[in-house]
Amino acid sequence: MRNKISTLIVAMAIFGLTADLPVFAQEFFKGKTLKIIVGFAAGGGFDTYSRTLARHLGRHIPGNPTIVVENMTGAGGLISANYVYKIAKPDGLTLGNLQVGPLIVAQILKRSGVEYDARRFEYVGVVVKDNPVCAFTRRSGITSMEKWIASKTPVKIGGIAPGSVVYDHIRILQTALGLPIQLVSGYKGTAEIRLAAEGGEVAGGCWTWESIKATWRRAIESGDAVVVLQLLPKPLRDLPGIPLAIDFAKTDEARQLIQSGIHDISNMIFAYGFPPGTPKELVQVLRRSFSDTMHDRDFLADAKKSNLNIDPMTGEELEKTAAGFFQLNPSLVAKLREVLGAQ
Repeated sequence: MRNKISTLIVAMAIFGLTADLPVFAQEFFKGKTLKIIVGFAAGGGFDTYSRTLARHLGRHIPGNPTIVVENMTGAGGLISANYVYKIAKPDGLTLGNLQVGPLIVAQILKRSGVEYDARRFEYVGVVVKDNPVCAFTRRSGITSMEKWIASKTPVKIGGIAPGSVVYDHIRILQTALGLPIQLVSGYKGTAEIRLAAEGGEVAGGCWTWESIKATWRRAIESGDAVVVLQLLPKPLRDLPGIPLAIDFAKTDEARQLIQSGIHDISNMIFAYGFPPGTPKELVQVLRRSFSDTMHDRDFLADAKKSNLNIDPMTGEELEKTAAGFFQLNPSLVAKLREVLGAQ
């Protein structure tokens, strides 16, 4: 496959076809299947976004390949990221749904199990900027920040694994705000945390509002689940009156932890990228196709029907943002390592 790609690219250069990428892509993608690798369980936010994208992306890729989604769970998305980086062929037919922000944090903290360099993925784009919140079931009794702060016992919160935002964010909140928290980790995705909350195993969890709104909609609308905190620099329009985590921070260090450990990585969560070495011509085609899909009326209508927000970032913007995160102040990196550990 790689030899075929190289031959086509050489032919393009010889015959001056580099300005006409769609012609090249039409021949390459026709009759092919492009696989999206999702590092979390079916039914969660990453899976829901990826399956919605998969229903429409193929129309915007020359040659109209079939798009399929494969779930590869484990280690908070680390297993799937390592797979895309090390094992998947760089042939333009395997696209990773990558939590770029947490992957970068895991890399700079030198966590075990990291077998990638996040600067080398070929980024295609971000479907939505992450807006994390904490939501709990009404039966847990934690229906406001006042009740959470006053709780005499640690509030059980579902988490995935170190390196996932549905773990790291909770650790940062626990340290920066001193909240009573018992982190129950090991779930394969937010769908499992949701079920655990409904079954009374945990009070709830902290992950993106877009996912909660789409997959926990009935409980939110009925009041059986309640959002009590926004982990954002500014409040969302559809969550009026819900306080911001950073407003509870009492020291500069606490504010810096929330800013760098939560706010700054949130633009790089729902991201997509190819393995290193994927031909630049194919990356260019997919960046254009991804961007076109983000403005497709049918895609936007499908997303709206599933209660999914769309707030995209281009592959070029994501590449620049990811590179900049590696310039963090060493003292802040040391503090993040202390809080999150290098598990």
